[in-house]
Amino acid sequence: MVVGTRKQQAERTEAELKAAAVRVFARVGYLNTKITDITAEAGRATGSFYKHFTGKEKLLEALLADMLAEGDARAELPEHPTDFRDRAAVRWHVELYWGFYRENRAVMSALQQAAIVDEEFARRSREMLEPDLQHIAGHLAGLELPGDPMTAASLFTTTLSGAVAGWFEESEAGRDDETARIEALTTFLHRGMGG
Repeated sequence: MVVGTRKQQAERTEAELKAAAVRVFARVGYLNTKITDITAEAGRATGSFYKHFTGKEKLLEALLADMLAEGDARAELPEHPTDFRDRAAVRWHVELYWGFYRENRAVMSALQQAAIVDEEFARRSREMLEPDLQHIAGHLAGLELPGDPMTAASLFTTTLSGAVAGWFEESEAGRDDETARIEALTTFLHRGMGG
């Protein structure tokens, strides 16, 4: 019984550290965040951080893994369309990503900041994102693509993530003309992938 309690406490502490990190990243940015900022936000001793993570980058990798697991769960939804010849399938993915970005904005920004200053982190995050890229490449089957499927999937995801990030920076809430922007981005991506 004690082992279960310790494990539950460790899981709770890890979750609290992650949640605290997201709040601090949102306030001051990833690059300006110190581990002591995270532990203070979580109400934990600095030593507790190192029982769960070897550094700030490993915590960010754990947050990315959590987001990817959330994305995988959404990909399992029965309404998930998989044929990008159909504009509605592209729109579903654009709208899903828009909402996902809104929910995870602080972490998405932190990932970009970390990748700029740490090439090893950038490499690891690309490796972690590879299955998602392959997933998108699978949706492109049957289209006359502007390159091999992985290149086209990379163009799709880079355009999608860059446009959404830019719009969220431009309008604080990311909600100004949300529907119009989702429609415009959907049309751009659908026509770009389908010729």
